[in-house]
Amino acid sequence: MSKKKTSTATYIKTAILGAVTITSYYLLLSNQALVTEYFIKGGYYAALPIGTALYFSFVHGAFASNVLGILGITPKGSSH
Repeated sequence: MSKKKTSTATYIKTAILGAVTITSYYLLLSNQALVTEYFIKGGYYAALPIGTALYFSFVHGAFASNVLGILGITPKGSSH
């Protein structure tokens, strides 16, 4: 396994994504009553839970991917 130096930009990107992830979870969980109120309205509001799930999936996934990359954990057969 070859050791590849991780760039400073990767650390900064990971820190920013981590901060966005933590802030997003904090805002979601600290406003549960408001979130529930909008999510159960029906109509066009029915898209909100789907959009929220996609948002969290993207942000948390990008953060986790960067953390694993920094730790050197890559898929088997990866050319990285």
